[in-house]
Amino acid sequence: MNKSITITGIILAIIAVVLGAFAAHGLKSIITAESLRSFETGVRYQMYHALFLLILPHITYISAIQKKRVYYFILAGLILFSGSIYVLATNNLTSIDFRPFGIVTPVGGLLIITGWLLLLVYVLRNRAK
Repeated sequence: MNKSITITGIILAIIAVVLGAFAAHGLKSIITAESLRSFETGVRYQMYHALFLLILPHITYISAIQKKRVYYFILAGLILFSGSIYVLATNNLTSIDFRPFGIVTPVGGLLIITGWLLLLVYVLRNRAK
C-alpha cells in the first residue's frame, strides 16, 4: 500500500504542476480573475495533499490499515474538492453548466478534513500505547 500511496502522490504532484502552468499560461486570458484564483486554489490544495501523500507512507507509528483509511479520505476529498473547483472555474468554457455540482466542493473539503482528523486520532491513540 505504501508504494500505491507514493505513486498517487507523485501523479497528483505532476498533475498539479501541469494544471498550474496551464492556469498561468493558458487560462489567464480566457477566464475571469476570480475564476483563475479559484482554479489556483484547487491546484494549491492538490499540491499540498500530493506532498502529504509522499510523507504518509513514512509515518511509522500508525498501522498500514490506518494509513489506508487516511489515504482514501484524502484522495476522495481531493478529487471532489479540487476537481469540482477546476470544473467550476472553467465553467464558461464549455456548453455544459457545471454550477449545480458546486455542492461537491464542500463535500470534498469535509472528506479531506476527515482524513486529517483520522490521522490525528490514530497518532494520539498509538502514541498512548
